[in-house]
Amino acid sequence: MLVTDSSYLSGCVRHNTCIENWDATERVPPFISCRVRGNKTAAITFILVTVTLDILAMGLIIPVLPKLILDFLGGQMTSAANWNGWFALVFALMQFFFSPFLGVISDRFGRRPVILLSNLGLGLDYVVMALAPTIGWLFVGRLISGVTTSSIPTAMAYIADVTPKEKRAGAFGMIGMAFGLGFALGPALGGLLGGISPRLAFWVAAGLSLTNWLYGFLFVPESLSAERRQAFSLRRANPVGSLVLLRSHPELWRLAMIQFLAYTAHNVFGVWVLYAIYRYAWSEQTTGFSLMVVGICTGLISALLTGRMVKRFGEKKTLYIGQFFGSIGMCVAGLARNSLQFFLSIPIISLWNISMPAAQSMMTHRVSEREQGELQGALQSMRSITFIIGPILFLRVFSWFIDPKHGVHLPGAPYYLAGLMLFGAMLMSTRIREDKTRTARSTTTPEDIPQTVPSEGGASTVTPES
Repeated sequence: MLVTDSSYLSGCVRHNTCIENWDATERVPPFISCRVRGNKTAAITFILVTVTLDILAMGLIIPVLPKLILDFLGGQMTSAANWNGWFALVFALMQFFFSPFLGVISDRFGRRPVILLSNLGLGLDYVVMALAPTIGWLFVGRLISGVTTSSIPTAMAYIADVTPKEKRAGAFGMIGMAFGLGFALGPALGGLLGGISPRLAFWVAAGLSLTNWLYGFLFVPESLSAERRQAFSLRRANPVGSLVLLRSHPELWRLAMIQFLAYTAHNVFGVWVLYAIYRYAWSEQTTGFSLMVVGICTGLISALLTGRMVKRFGEKKTLYIGQFFGSIGMCVAGLARNSLQFFLSIPIISLWNISMPAAQSMMTHRVSEREQGELQGALQSMRSITFIIGPILFLRVFSWFIDPKHGVHLPGAPYYLAGLMLFGAMLMSTRIREDKTRTARSTTTPEDIPQTVPSEGGASTVTPES
């Protein structure tokens, strides 16, 4: 290979990368990898972009998928409602089965190939859905979406690979910011595109996912070095077997149960639109605006507050402080008598987001570096269970308490139930033992990201604490 770029050569020398040691089997060619491995923000930027674009792409189709289903069924609202339920169920089931599988695969073969293949698959899947001639094709596309979006736990494992343990809560907070940004922009943009054509949103979502794949293919190195990988095991890769990992440590199991309550409570947002229409007579525009506010508050709090809270109070206190505010915010939403009061509940509920990264970080401390992908897959599988039971639970509670024949009119009941769950999670969190040596004492900013990530066959430049 002939290299004439002097800046490239000097970059390789600076980062101790020898051109002579590279061969064609290496996933990232040297003219890319030398520069990328020397860029301390390349890896974390890719993960943030990956999560943002994934959530943005999924958000794009939220306002248009029900309309497309309705069009396929000739405007039959009852049938459309049933089909929407099946679409939601199959999406959650695919995540339940494939999240642990992809997590274990990433522990064996590395994070990069799993994330890239998922991005490519998701982009092609949106093309299939954009071209779908029948509702059956659309259903198949949604099934594939459930598989390909299961890569998000692998992105979380990537964060654990490249971030020292004491800084992981802040890094996971940045992931929360990416979720918030995607959730804020996706549905709003999807609504605008859907006004032109319901299928246009799928084409834009496909373009975003394929652009993300191309960026990752060209510029992002592997985060998991060869010596830190773990042999594939079907027992660990199936959803039931993966949950065994969560029981491997008493504190890990308790944290998992805390997160199970939190994930279930989060499904109260499935009642958000119906509740706002029923109680405040909101239009589609007002509902969309409120969800955008939710996304903005989530992103700002995750990015600006999580790291500072962990630095000041530690992970354990950050965990239950966030759950406390989440519980209070849910009660405010349930008590709100008008739109203004309901809007005021949003920033209070959003403070809950500081607890999620803290819990994620505490759990990564309790498994080995070889099991990070398996852990994230198990957590996503557990979360998928809440995606199945949560919406049904809160919708049933809402319908029961607004039904005149029951004699109890309490439309805010779903929010009171979610608040109760978070309060219970908060009480459980106070009993968690925190490892003082792993308590974060600094916020995570781009400057905190390790200078390099490990090469395919080499050791990591920054080795997290054991």
